[in-house]
Amino acid sequence: MVPITPFSGQHAVVIGGSMAGLLAARVLLNHFKQVTVLERDRIPNFPSPRSGVPQAHHVHILLTQGQRILEQLFPGLEAELAAAGAPEVNWTRDLRWLSIWGWSHEAPSDLCTRPCSRALLEWLIHQRLEQDANLTFSPSTQVVGLVANAQRTVITGVQIKTEQEVESLKADLIVDASGRNSAVPKWLTQLGYAEPPQTVINSFLGYSSRWYQIPDGWQAPWKVMLVQTKPPNHPRGAVMYPVEGSRWVVTLVGVGHDYPPTDEADFLEFTRTVRSPAVHEAIQQAQPLSPVYSYRRTENCWQHYEDLPRLPAHLVAVGDAVCAFNPVYGQGMTVAALGALTLDQCLNQTASKGNSDLQGFTPRFHKQLAQMLAVPWLMATSEDLRWSTTVGPTPSWQTRLMHHYLDRVVQVALDRSHVCRTFWEVIHMVKSPNVLFHPQILLPALGLG
Repeated sequence: MVPITPFSGQHAVVIGGSMAGLLAARVLLNHFKQVTVLERDRIPNFPSPRSGVPQAHHVHILLTQGQRILEQLFPGLEAELAAAGAPEVNWTRDLRWLSIWGWSHEAPSDLCTRPCSRALLEWLIHQRLEQDANLTFSPSTQVVGLVANAQRTVITGVQIKTEQEVESLKADLIVDASGRNSAVPKWLTQLGYAEPPQTVINSFLGYSSRWYQIPDGWQAPWKVMLVQTKPPNHPRGAVMYPVEGSRWVVTLVGVGHDYPPTDEADFLEFTRTVRSPAVHEAIQQAQPLSPVYSYRRTENCWQHYEDLPRLPAHLVAVGDAVCAFNPVYGQGMTVAALGALTLDQCLNQTASKGNSDLQGFTPRFHKQLAQMLAVPWLMATSEDLRWSTTVGPTPSWQTRLMHHYLDRVVQVALDRSHVCRTFWEVIHMVKSPNVLFHPQILLPALGLG
């Protein structure tokens, strides 16, 4: 059904078929007659990692808030994940977590998700979107530039390259979801605009992953195992994560250039060096299904489009093209989902004013997106700033104070179920971090209750 909005006769283009791009395309269908997704990769006919998604071989955590948003955008998606064999995990019951203070204990909550491979989740969403007659996927298509009006004040389309031919594709709105390697900052300078200022915080964290078959008859009081790093002297950690096909994805982490190995023998040996032997003991009983995959581009990088005094109209950026997080904290897909909701809300606000030419939309969207990004950025970067090897702004006294307080919250959470539940509700972006300062948590954290 064609939407009835001020943009009903218009065309929106999404650069990149990433999760952020797919979710942006979904909400654009609420507003535009035609939506086109331009993707460099070939789109697989079954769940399979794409070359353009180098992290697809690693653990991909969809937080509870992210799964709830995806279910809102694609009703019945959770049931499809279950039918595909994705297990259910209750994150305060089924997670065994070695924090800096010791092992976690069970606590009641409704923080449930369906862990799965990135390939499966992306494929299911792609299948849903393909059913919409107003959406067109254009695979094996590279965007090589922007097209602007004569005054260079409005982006009117993109230049695309297919089979060695370059042509222009007209659009009324362009959404850049091309990820960390986005060329939009460079293209802006070619049009006479400034590049967005950047903030980069890099803990030089790397990780290596391997897939295993869960042994027949395997029994344990946990489904997910997380062995956390511990500043300043324990830069190594590990996570075991169940996915469809009765498989584990095992990811090893090393901070401050202490990168996990990329060969099979040393991978197993590295598991002996984390703070618990639990992961090592579990995978010794499991059959490896894959080689060891490595990834090291984990710096947090925020392109501050919201701070630019001047931007061309009809162009916005989402996902990692704006703000890329250290993937180890598992925020990326959930933040992409929150970004899609922000895009939808901002388009609704523009439509309510009857503004069919999207006047003022670009700066308004980036201001609202920056407000949403502030909390997950703080959560990720404050953790990375705990390490002396991290490159970025020197931690302020407020950051150091926050580290101390959060350490106390985690310590209290180990034996108080309501504190544990609230802490994980914040981690899963279901609640604001402000709830951690409620007297029921503040007083025990300060040793006063």
